[in-house]
Amino acid sequence: MEEKKKGISLFGLIGMVVSSCIGSGVFALTGQLSQVASPGGALVAWLVVGIGFLLLALSLNNLVAKRPDLHGIFTYASEGFGPLAGFLSGWGYWLSAWLGNVAFATMMMSTVGYFYPDFLPGNTIPCILIASVVMWLLTLLVIRGVESASFLNAIVMVCKVASIGIFILFALFMFNAGVFTADFWGTLYNNAVAAGEYGATAVGLGGIGEQVMNCMIIMMWVFIGIEGAAVVSSRAEKKSDAGKATVIGLICLLVIYIGASVLPYGYLPYTEIAAMDKPAMLYVFDKMAPGWGGAFISIAIIISVLGSWLSFTILPAETTSEMAEHKLLPAGWGKLNDKGAPQFSLLLVAVCTQVFMIITIFSQDAYNFAFSMCTVAIVVTWALASAFQCKHSAEKKEWGQFAIGAIATVFLVVGCLYNGWSFLLLTCVGYIPGFFVFAAARKQQGVGLKKSEIIGMGVIAALGVASLIMVGMGIISI
Repeated sequence: MEEKKKGISLFGLIGMVVSSCIGSGVFALTGQLSQVASPGGALVAWLVVGIGFLLLALSLNNLVAKRPDLHGIFTYASEGFGPLAGFLSGWGYWLSAWLGNVAFATMMMSTVGYFYPDFLPGNTIPCILIASVVMWLLTLLVIRGVESASFLNAIVMVCKVASIGIFILFALFMFNAGVFTADFWGTLYNNAVAAGEYGATAVGLGGIGEQVMNCMIIMMWVFIGIEGAAVVSSRAEKKSDAGKATVIGLICLLVIYIGASVLPYGYLPYTEIAAMDKPAMLYVFDKMAPGWGGAFISIAIIISVLGSWLSFTILPAETTSEMAEHKLLPAGWGKLNDKGAPQFSLLLVAVCTQVFMIITIFSQDAYNFAFSMCTVAIVVTWALASAFQCKHSAEKKEWGQFAIGAIATVFLVVGCLYNGWSFLLLTCVGYIPGFFVFAAARKQQGVGLKKSEIIGMGVIAALGVASLIMVGMGIISI
């Protein structure tokens, strides 16, 4: 019998899975999915993505149990494939964290656009100015030592779950099966596009396979945070609870996400939802509950975004501090000020976020651009961790665990390359300055770069330069 020890309970672990993943993305899901998938296509996509993330989470849980000596998700890449792989994993995690802040900024300003339409679509110059002020205030708050604000997180969590729950209840009550099944697989819409009824520039949804693949990056975005829950679950009262919490937590998330994103298809035709401003949940609920619904969801979104933004301000700074401890970055990146905050890393993150906010002014769809970049960056980290799961399991001849890691890796790589190859190339640009920092860290240790590391960095840098050329040529759009 497994000895029970003091630690996080099963309920606490489930809460960790759910609270780590639910952020601002759930409020935009129904609008984003309606642009690329029919009701049937979205449901099939949720099934595929749910299985993929379950296997990823089980891989991480297995590594936490089998290699408790490794702390930080990037350490799996370092242990399995060397220092450069560890750097790529950690730097990708760092890029993802602060790129998420850009998505939060755009989401918050788009939501303000409900009250003041001039703020739509969320990336105008006034939007960037206001979002910049919020970003710098949050940065200064954390620099002064606000490393954990549990009361704020509790308030944010209640607002998120309560508002989403009320929305789902309304969607269930107003659900019309006739509306939901009218064009269940998108056939009617595809035929209408082919006949030119939506104009010459309209694009059809394609077959079910294409719809599922087009949903991948959108759905991956709302599962960011699953890796943090797996690491914390190692402190469970019973280690056997970790796997249970992962499965139950993911089922809870899928119920919430499917309810929030697919049930509205039974209230309004998905083609109508696709034409709404972002975030679509706001405008759908405004129709469901005239007079107060839009304002209710707007306030919930703003509170939710501010909470997530605070967390994602702390996260990248903590990541670089851990990387400095593992000598993947120069020691200065982990230096703490007199308040116990990594001031240098926080200021660097703020500057990077500010630059990217300005870039979104030129984006046709700033929120989609920001969250796609964020998601692709963290997929690098996830894929390297699941690949280490394969290597570790093969060495131990644990073929069941090997299969779990292999399928998770294929799921992540295929989804990223098919639906996010342009964002992956652009992410390579973000690695270029990091390579100089990595080289400085190696020099600081008195260790030169290996030939294989130089070649690897050269290939990634070349891909980054190529992506900028393709942006200039119009092949890649932002």
